[in-house]
Amino acid sequence: MKYSFIGKNIAVTNRLKERAEAKLGKLQKFFKDDTEIFVTMSSQRNLQIFEVTIPYGGVVFRAETSSDDMFASIDKAIDILERQIRKNKTRLERKLRENAFDPSNFTDNDVDEEADFRIIKSKRFNVKPMDIEEAILQMNLIGHQFFVFMNAATNQINVVYRRNDGAYGLIEPEE
Repeated sequence: MKYSFIGKNIAVTNRLKERAEAKLGKLQKFFKDDTEIFVTMSSQRNLQIFEVTIPYGGVVFRAETSSDDMFASIDKAIDILERQIRKNKTRLERKLRENAFDPSNFTDNDVDEEADFRIIKSKRFNVKPMDIEEAILQMNLIGHQFFVFMNAATNQINVVYRRNDGAYGLIEPEE
């Protein structure tokens, strides 16, 4: 597996890299050898934040954890990723095509897979062109965590969302 490390407000030491690579190595059995893993370590206030993103076959596995100790954050993130993979192994196998995961890597005491995804509510709404600031305002007014809108500048469907750190994010389609 190929690792890319980024440090924000923190020096990514060899000790941190080695610990992350050792822990992420537990996931090696689920992925091919040339899989890229993007790791971001950051420090905000008294929190040590560990983010890992693994794009694999059109699916993105991601975990973000924070604690007062970077090593604890690494351990929690690996547990989250492993649980995501085990919980959705059948769906992922179907999505990623056959032989994407080796069934022998799953033991009998794995997490129970989710049954089918249940949609309990469906909405339709008229998409009106607006700028990003207006979309954020609308999102805040209705009290949601995200808002779908047509970007007036690009005439494309975009999504604004509230991040865990209180800031906002924008999702745009690739061309």
